Amino acid sequence: MSKPSRVPEGIVATPPVIAMFELYGPQYVWLSVATSLIGAFSTVLTATIVNVAIPEVMGAYGITQSTAQWLSTGFLAAGTVTMLLGAWFIQVYGMRVTFITAMLIFLAGSIMGGLAPNPEILILSRIITGACAGLISPMAMILNFQIFPVKKRGLAMGLFGVGMVLAPGLGPAIGGMIIEHYNWRYVFYLALPFSMVAIPLAVMFMPRKEETDTKPPPLDKIGIILVSIFLVTLLAALSDGQKEGWDSKYIMGLFGSAFLSGVTFIAWENNVTSPMLNLRLFLNVRFLAAAIVTFVIGIGLYGSIFLIPLFLQTLQGIMPADSGMLLVPAGLAMAVFFPLAGALSDRIQPKTVIILGLIFFAISNWLMREADINTPYAWILISTVIGRIGLALIFPSLNASSLASLPLHQLTQGAGAINFLRQLGGAFGVNYLAITLTSRSIEYSDQFAQNLVPSPATQQLLMGVQDKVFGEHFGFVMDFPTSFAYLSGGIFRQATAMAYREVFLMVTIIMLVSIIPALFIKIDRN
Repeated sequence: MSKPSRVPEGIVATPPVIAMFELYGPQYVWLSVATSLIGAFSTVLTATIVNVAIPEVMGAYGITQSTAQWLSTGFLAAGTVTMLLGAWFIQVYGMRVTFITAMLIFLAGSIMGGLAPNPEILILSRIITGACAGLISPMAMILNFQIFPVKKRGLAMGLFGVGMVLAPGLGPAIGGMIIEHYNWRYVFYLALPFSMVAIPLAVMFMPRKEETDTKPPPLDKIGIILVSIFLVTLLAALSDGQKEGWDSKYIMGLFGSAFLSGVTFIAWENNVTSPMLNLRLFLNVRFLAAAIVTFVIGIGLYGSIFLIPLFLQTLQGIMPADSGMLLVPAGLAMAVFFPLAGALSDRIQPKTVIILGLIFFAISNWLMREADINTPYAWILISTVIGRIGLALIFPSLNASSLASLPLHQLTQGAGAINFLRQLGGAFGVNYLAITLTSRSIEYSDQFAQNLVPSPATQQLLMGVQDKVFGEHFGFVMDFPTSFAYLSGGIFRQATAMAYREVFLMVTIIMLVSIIPALFIKIDRN
């Protein structure tokens, strides 16, 4: 008599995953979820936790903002490239070897960051850890998609999303506390315990390489070079444009290089035998729709993580640790709603859940359109919680529907492409929003300053304020230069607040427009 299968009903997975079910039985679902999520959590945590340490790093090394920005940009760029290489590594080395190797290199890169003697080594460590994170995140997504029955894949993506988005949500809060009580170097060590737990778990529970007689495909080296040039030149142009001048030869050259390398990359990937990005995936209308929404959501997710702490610290004068802590309730709300949203998308068409999430996120940014220095923290918290609930509704349905539209043999390529687009949207969004924020602050400041000159009218205004403070009329401004400088600072803060309002309104419009491609997302439940 043949031995009964230990694979749960409804599982559609590759032979290595099926073999793990035969070995561990139905409980393999939770063993693999724990393994993949701990690994993904540790790598994603480092993506945003460094943001609160940037001012400390600048002071320690005496570097400028544009140099320090590469701590974030380098991580995102490296991870964006390697997300497209996951399919090749899994096919050649298998999921287990790839996961363990990436985690070991990630560990080494994190330690290098904590011990870095100069900014160059620190940036290099961020590139290394970013590259490893780019390999691990899609792998966790692919595995979670396969270990749940077809009818529960929305729930699978919900559980996957808890770690993927809770980590960047909690990162700034934890990072702020570490800096306040220790120093910035300990920020780079935070992910080490999670990594050290994930590695032995991966040895036991990650599936092995699929045994086939086919020859492994060659590595798309030219594709790697082209996409790397595209990302580095585009992000460098965006980050340095304000400083160097948008019409300068340097910036125009960077944009030109980005355009040329981007077009050449698309042409190359369309003709090479084994592409790192299979462009034929986008001929699938449902996958294309999900890809467009994913790119936009990347702008919203990373953009909001960038905007809210910056708004709290620069305009409202809150310390980094406190600004991070204010965002913790929003992160926890997101963690709670992720599995619920995933389960909901298993029962109704995902586009309904996605559109509802887009509306929630748009409302969140709409509420912030009137924010200024006097906006109560409770109002900011409520709007942020609404936005995180919106993201929680979007991600599980979006991830599940994008992969469900593909056959099993395209799963790794599809997961890499979706994660690539989300990361690319995040890198583009953070830089574009930062540029818009800076440029509009300057423009508003110039407009307001036209009416602020050391004139009799200005002197009269300052005299009136002084009289109210002291309760008597002096007939002159006691310290006119200091008072004028203070008034100028207030004008600049108001200009900055106006710029923030515009950026929040911009994100609102982007989210509402993205409802259009979301209408084309669909899952066949036959």
